[in-house]
Amino acid sequence: MYRLLRLPIRQTSATNGFLRSYASQPTAPSLTEGEKHIFDKLTKELKPSELLVQDVSGGCGSFYAITIASEQLKGLPILKQHRRVKEVLKEDMAGLHGLQLKVVDPTS
Repeated sequence: MYRLLRLPIRQTSATNGFLRSYASQPTAPSLTEGEKHIFDKLTKELKPSELLVQDVSGGCGSFYAITIASEQLKGLPILKQHRRVKEVLKEDMAGLHGLQLKVVDPTS
């Protein structure tokens, strides 16, 4: 299941397998422990306007798919965007077999 965070609208809804959490303070409801850990780290460091974190390893926590939109990444070349995200997750990267990363432009 994908987890999506958008700010600053204040409501919550779940549709079509997507969990949309709209709040003035980011929250990570219904996440596995590993997803929550990554979600919290990226939220703290990059203050994303949108963030999807999914354990795609079948539940063992060794492979994650992340989609993120952050003003801090806007305008950077793709390689630098990916390096910045991986820098935030540096300590966790050693225990991962893979990371699928997609950086998108923040929505207004």
